[in-house]
Amino acid sequence: MNTKDNIVLIGMPGAGKSTVGVVLAKCLGYHFLDSDLVIQEETGRLLHEIISEEGLDGFLQVENDVNSRIEAKHCVIATGGSVIYGKEAMEHLKQIGTVVYLQLSCEEINRRLGDLKQRGVALKDGQTLEELYAERVPLYEKYADVILFCEGKRIRQIVSDLSAHFAL
Repeated sequence: MNTKDNIVLIGMPGAGKSTVGVVLAKCLGYHFLDSDLVIQEETGRLLHEIISEEGLDGFLQVENDVNSRIEAKHCVIATGGSVIYGKEAMEHLKQIGTVVYLQLSCEEINRRLGDLKQRGVALKDGQTLEELYAERVPLYEKYADVILFCEGKRIRQIVSDLSAHFAL
């Protein structure tokens, strides 16, 4: 199996990982996997339910565990925004695929997101979106094989940019 056979999308909540992932998978003839849905399927709970029942650390542990066991081939994998906190998960994802960071400004993320708690965004108590953004960006950049600046681009343009990058 080609170890870089998959494309792994990382980035802030609201960056469009799932939306871009579905369209990109269609364009490239890949499968699509949303790791947040795998977490929900395995636990039988919604992300925000896991966070409220087990706390942020408990959720991050579940996320790290599930993502470090993903087996996929010829697949676009959309991850949750907090996947980068899981060292084992990120090492595994980098082994099985090319990691692409969908980069947007904090202002654009803020504009796109609704209720952070309802979306299951992994925020510490009292943490602002700006603080979360500042904390995560260095981690996204650390793990990314490819960084795609998505500001002001439509889904079609992002998918076109990525398709061109991954075309054989």
